[in-house]
Amino acid sequence: MNIVLFDGTPFFPRTDGRYQHIRKVLRKGPGDSFFAGVINGPEGTATITAMDDSGLAFDFRSEHPLRPLYPVFIIIGFPRPIQLKRLLRDVSSLGVAGIWLTGTELGEKSYRESTLVDRGAAGESILEGCMQAGGTAVPALEMFGSVGEVLGSVMNRSGGLAGATDATCVLLDTVSPDCSLINARLEGITAHHPLILAIGSERGWTAAERGLFRGAGFMVCSMGSRILRTETAATAALGIALAKTGFMEGME
Repeated sequence: MNIVLFDGTPFFPRTDGRYQHIRKVLRKGPGDSFFAGVINGPEGTATITAMDDSGLAFDFRSEHPLRPLYPVFIIIGFPRPIQLKRLLRDVSSLGVAGIWLTGTELGEKSYRESTLVDRGAAGESILEGCMQAGGTAVPALEMFGSVGEVLGSVMNRSGGLAGATDATCVLLDTVSPDCSLINARLEGITAHHPLILAIGSERGWTAAERGLFRGAGFMVCSMGSRILRTETAATAALGIALAKTGFMEGME
């Protein structure tokens, strides 16, 4: 991890993975400092004031304000639970603002019933991705039962998350694409005009779901004729999209 995130309480119990990382990987002790940040808050320097069998206490000095996430949201058909952990970590490290998991008509229903989210593992994977990326801003995670449900929620929101007039909406699919993602027009993406990418579960979309996306103003883009795993498609699509929107061009 390239930053250690905490929720505002400057203490990690001994059983916390962050304690183990600081002690065993960073090899830090009392008086030493490490790069830290408040979740959805400032970045700065933490100085260890105590470390014993109960845990690790530290003082935090704020040095840099919160760096916002990119105005990119991703709709993902529920993948296998083991894939979901990796996917959440990777898309979070790439800086998406929101992750919307949805059930799909062809997706395995048991994936939606996984205890991954209830056990907090999903949130831990997202935090892991943020710490890998060295940022404090954490993407929002929401879950929906169907494509109709997620589109109904997204399209009824204000603040730049409703319909094709306020957002650029892209459905990733190999069936009847309008263009390739690499050739799609993705200019002008801002907080008031975000990008929404939709990526299906391992069995893809049905004709009815494609119709729902089309009706909501999504253009259909492909990344070639090869069928990719959901996690592979998500990271590849985000890499292409972030490059095309210019978010990867310079240092902030």
